[in-house]
Amino acid sequence: MKALILLAAVLGVVFATDNININNQGNDGGNVHQTVNIDNHDNVANVNQYNGWNSWNSIWDYGRGLYAVRLMSRRACVVSRMNRNVVPSLVELSKASQEKQNPNAPPPRTLTYTVSQTKVKNVAQFGNHIEALCKGVPTFYAQETQDASFYGTGCTTSGIINILGITICGGPLNC
Repeated sequence: MKALILLAAVLGVVFATDNININNQGNDGGNVHQTVNIDNHDNVANVNQYNGWNSWNSIWDYGRGLYAVRLMSRRACVVSRMNRNVVPSLVELSKASQEKQNPNAPPPRTLTYTVSQTKVKNVAQFGNHIEALCKGVPTFYAQETQDASFYGTGCTTSGIINILGITICGGPLNC
């Protein structure tokens, strides 16, 4: 009986899901709400930012090494490979999202992606989590680049709980 209870406790830790809600008051008085849902069993994080027309949803599929972001203002989905040297692990993401933001902390590391002009024909190739996020929305592949300055104002910027800044530029997003 004790072994069964211990096994249930271990499985509860292994398959645990973290759900974190973060409310931030913007400089302009606006309210930005982020949620982070971590599924340790599937090795996936779902990060959402609710900010009116600038809202976005993302899936971080650590098992496949891919992430996707659905940009509401652009009515598009962008899929790319994770840079595992910069992207925090699920454990680090969970820890960082639960901590209060330190005003003296250095700015977040940033990643810039260039979006391809070509639409992805088969979103299912990226797995069921990304397919669920991007199904029915024009989806494009993006590659990490070093500099977005040549794109001017055609970039979309999003921050994942202020621990990673992502800039997505070019392709069909240059509106």
